[in-house]
Amino acid sequence: MRVILFLLKCLVGLFAAIGFLVTLPLLIIAVLGLSYDVPWRQQKAEVPAEAVLTIDLAGQVIENRPDSLFARSSLGDRIVLRDTVAALRKAGRDERIKGLVVRFGGLQIGMAHAQELRAAIQDFRREGRFAIGFSESFGEFGNGTVSYYLASAMDEVWLQPSGDMGAMGLMMEAPFLRGTLDKLGIEPRLAQREEYKGAMNTFTDSGLPAPQRQNLQQMIDSWMEQIVAAVAEDRELAPETVRALIDKAPLSADEGRAAGLLDRLAYWDELDDELTARTSEEMELFGLRAYAAATREETQEGPKIAVVYGLGPISLTTSENDPVFGSVVFGSDTVARAISDAIDDEAVEAILFRVDSPGGSYVASDTVHREVRRAREEGKPVIVSMGNVAASGGYFVSMAADKIVAHPGTVTGSIGVVAGKFVLSGLWEEIGLSWDQVQAGENAGIWSQNRDFSDAQWQRLQGSLDRIYEDFRGKVAEGRGLSDEETRAAAKGQVWTGVDARRLGLVDELGGFYRAVDLAKEAAGIAAETEVDLQVFPPPRDSFGELIEDTLGDGLQSSGAGAALQWMARVVRLIDPLLDAAENLGKDPRSQALSAPELHLAD
Repeated sequence: MRVILFLLKCLVGLFAAIGFLVTLPLLIIAVLGLSYDVPWRQQKAEVPAEAVLTIDLAGQVIENRPDSLFARSSLGDRIVLRDTVAALRKAGRDERIKGLVVRFGGLQIGMAHAQELRAAIQDFRREGRFAIGFSESFGEFGNGTVSYYLASAMDEVWLQPSGDMGAMGLMMEAPFLRGTLDKLGIEPRLAQREEYKGAMNTFTDSGLPAPQRQNLQQMIDSWMEQIVAAVAEDRELAPETVRALIDKAPLSADEGRAAGLLDRLAYWDELDDELTARTSEEMELFGLRAYAAATREETQEGPKIAVVYGLGPISLTTSENDPVFGSVVFGSDTVARAISDAIDDEAVEAILFRVDSPGGSYVASDTVHREVRRAREEGKPVIVSMGNVAASGGYFVSMAADKIVAHPGTVTGSIGVVAGKFVLSGLWEEIGLSWDQVQAGENAGIWSQNRDFSDAQWQRLQGSLDRIYEDFRGKVAEGRGLSDEETRAAAKGQVWTGVDARRLGLVDELGGFYRAVDLAKEAAGIAAETEVDLQVFPPPRDSFGELIEDTLGDGLQSSGAGAALQWMARVVRLIDPLLDAAENLGKDPRSQALSAPELHLAD
């Protein structure tokens, strides 16, 4: 698998190189266009006097724009969560904006991100604006539950007559490779604290162990309760009716409308005509992204709040963007330095730490934890806003904050530890490969994958796990003000939704990014009505890429090179669980001590 992964990355790198050569002339032209006032240079569109905003959710919602220009190209025209929510907040108070149309396609979105968008749409509606959701299908021969959950926040939900109502509930699934490893002669020598810690069970078991099955079932049931309650309220149906409809799904479009889940069956062109009838002939459809660009303020005034992002697996390195797929690494060097710079900046009155991470390295997590704790000691309040997941190391970096805000659907907790290695001696014997070595020091080869732990080394590993686990639990108790008994009940490697985490004292409030902004204002003594300057630390590095995008507009996303990268990215995402498992075989086992299990909602 590691060989396959390596070859796949080489292939994608080749595509990226070809894409660079294809787009290089465009980049040169774009740079020239930035320097000279030429007729073809794209200008920011002005907001029409009467407009209905549009959002196309055909794809993935991401937390933040990657720095790399080519990563942006591979992601295509993805929805950036914070930018979208900020634009909706502004549009709700803009008299030129009469309503909103959201087009749902092959949406890939986590529960917490869906909840943040739902809240933003509901706030937009409270300002007196209408909101219509349209989809060709909610899960054509697939699962459209989370997409429909988001759509149910609209005033009306429209579906193409030939479309499906595929809101069939939720399922999580994961590959288990123990049988494969046995056939290959690979022995997983891993240990964990405690029974619910499932980050490495994909290698050690052939199925879900009973404690983890119970824990994950509890989580998915909590998500399901949140979905049923919200749909029932928004569609004015009884919760038991919604549950029965989900169990009956997939439904046809006619069945969905008859059941009260849909308002109208129509095609996109009919919706366009309806919008004109509801507003006026002068009404124009205007993209939310264009609206955000047109209304972007060059400078912000008011008290400064630092925004620090901690996204992706945590590693003892600098933060990185995958130059092709746009995936990110939460580098402790970068994030800790960002928090430190915010502490030292006298103009910064509070720090908002946005965390969306399944964890990773214990040492890297502790490095960031120290800076969060130091900020509080220096009188700079820290408010954590959690995204889809802030578990294990993602929770470790959060727990010293003044306040923690999570969505009801955020995956958090996983207070536990796992470590060990994969012993490859059986594989080498199978293929006739032998290794020999010299060493100085009894335990110099403790992490070598070519031989098993000795009894003494295995005991040293157990002691290390005990030490890390006790440190984790102790810092949870200290940071959250919990007793040892309360901490033990929340720990053991268990994962929780935000709702359950709040009940256990692991988070303080339920809400999104802007609820965290309100709490940061409160902690810093800033009046609630005061506008603040939200400044990202560190500032984005690739300003060149943003200038190129401003000049070429959507042409970059629609280029042949960009389309090729997007196709490759989709293929890799499809087999992502197996690729993750293959890549983990070669990682330093100590770098994943505070990792949470990968949770994938099945399509």
